[in-house]
Amino acid sequence: MSKASAIQTRIQEALAALQSLGLPREQLNDRSALTLLALLDLKPNLPWPQASNPRCGVTPMMQFFARQYHKRYAPNTRETLRRFTVHQFEQAGLITKNPDQPRRPINSPNTVYQIEPAALTLLRKFKTPAWDKALAEYKCHHAALREKYAAARAMISVALPDGHQIDLSPGGQNPLIKMVIEQFCALHAGGSQVLYVGDARKKALVWEKNALRGLGVSVDDHGKMPDLVVHYKAKGWLLLIEAVISHGPMSPKRHQELKTIFGAVLIYAHIPLRKSAEEIGSILGAIGTECLLRSMPLSVIALRCLVLHP
Repeated sequence: MSKASAIQTRIQEALAALQSLGLPREQLNDRSALTLLALLDLKPNLPWPQASNPRCGVTPMMQFFARQYHKRYAPNTRETLRRFTVHQFEQAGLITKNPDQPRRPINSPNTVYQIEPAALTLLRKFKTPAWDKALAEYKCHHAALREKYAAARAMISVALPDGHQIDLSPGGQNPLIKMVIEQFCALHAGGSQVLYVGDARKKALVWEKNALRGLGVSVDDHGKMPDLVVHYKAKGWLLLIEAVISHGPMSPKRHQELKTIFGAVLIYAHIPLRKSAEEIGSILGAIGTECLLRSMPLSVIALRCLVLHP
């Protein structure tokens, strides 16, 4: 078989493997096939049982495409590869991001990806008599990849001020929490540190207990935390942020609960502007709050502001 034929055959095999694994139609293209082959370090002349799982960044993947499969992509397509292929492989459970250093910053040039061990064991059996049985067992012990992909795609990715990323569950107030972290903090509290992020389904995604203790705040695991706690270092403030999408304004009772724990600036983040008007009285009753309206995402409506000191 000629080199060109071997290349085309291997790409078609990789596409067939991805289809068997349940990847959606959008991922069944040459770019995805080449990405899988690069992550398996599988050259055109190597049999599938010799696949491996080296850690690999996006640029080395593209170099592998060119060197082994004569497919060259322009350097400015790196982001396309990352966003529309690598990210989807990660969501589908095929690969792990930064297995050597999970807390590596989002935009780090040292970011790497690696085929999951279970997926590697399976793919080494592709094009062998053991494939069908191995694939059935793999799917029995893992959530159907198509369903897992759909669920992961719905997750809300949030970039923290320090460059790390967290994934909030979909729905509820979480889209508003994302907006507060990425827009409000950047515009009105630059250089802040996020000390707590609550998620209705996962509880606390971020909880920097040591940092809070260093600021004189001690909260037990069953305390009534706000949705978000941010340390505004430039002013020495703690921002307690409640994200509300339909009901439950910052009442005096809730204000008092938080006041017993924190010295803070209290911020009430709300989505529907038309409903905010009828709740203004309740918000004003909770002395020391500000209201961030999603329909005016880069503005803060200062209803009354009182900085509370411990």
